[in-house]
Amino acid sequence: MQPPRYGPDGPLRPLAARTSPAPVRAVLFDFSGTLFQIRDYTERLRALLPGPVPQEEMEHLLDALSAALDEPEVAEAQRGRDTSARAHRTAFLTWYARVPRLAAIAEELYGQLRSPSWWLPYAETGAVLGALSASGVRVGVVSDIGWRLPPTFRHRALDRYVGAWVHSFEHGTEKPDPLLFRHACAELGVAEDETLMVGDNPVKDGGAVAARLRSYVLPTGAAPGAHRGLDAVLRLADVTGAVGGPRSSDTATSR
Repeated sequence: MQPPRYGPDGPLRPLAARTSPAPVRAVLFDFSGTLFQIRDYTERLRALLPGPVPQEEMEHLLDALSAALDEPEVAEAQRGRDTSARAHRTAFLTWYARVPRLAAIAEELYGQLRSPSWWLPYAETGAVLGALSASGVRVGVVSDIGWRLPPTFRHRALDRYVGAWVHSFEHGTEKPDPLLFRHACAELGVAEDETLMVGDNPVKDGGAVAARLRSYVLPTGAAPGAHRGLDAVLRLADVTGAVGGPRSSDTATSR
């Protein structure tokens, strides 16, 4: 049977009826901005710059960092930055070096980015991952990134919940390339239509639908350690009750 094709006003052929979607057997998560967030630049810069930094000067440094992202050299360095470890490092060092006072500590700033201690899980990250795992839902992480993430999760005793790690730099491509989502599904031993992708980028993470996954996109802007709204993932995966509650018996049986 041919897959459905769509015109500008809807499907060209009748769609096959389906009584209900496949149960969610696996959830894939983005990393930064979804499960974890790094401490803000104010805290990171104060840890590296010598002596006290007045707030006015800190604001100037943060404004300069923001403005540097629009410079052609910096913008160009960001293209494809997550397709290799080298490109990732170059992208960040090029950016930091555009702010004169930060050029001397660019390597240290990049080191913070890779250091597990600078990353904080959101308030409910551990409870949600634990509830999914306890209910038999497999968990994977699919991240556009330039280094491996298991040490960061291990630092917070959360690595035990993750059954598949898909890092963009190890595959030479970035989300929303279907290859990354399909690789994670294969690692977990689940079908694409039984898998939910959770992230905070509607293009990159929402693009998982092109690989036949379902997608749930969170709003951006949650502070490190804050509540993220990940409880909704349990409802989407039919893990009922409060965080850590049991799965409904009929869905558990179907697995």
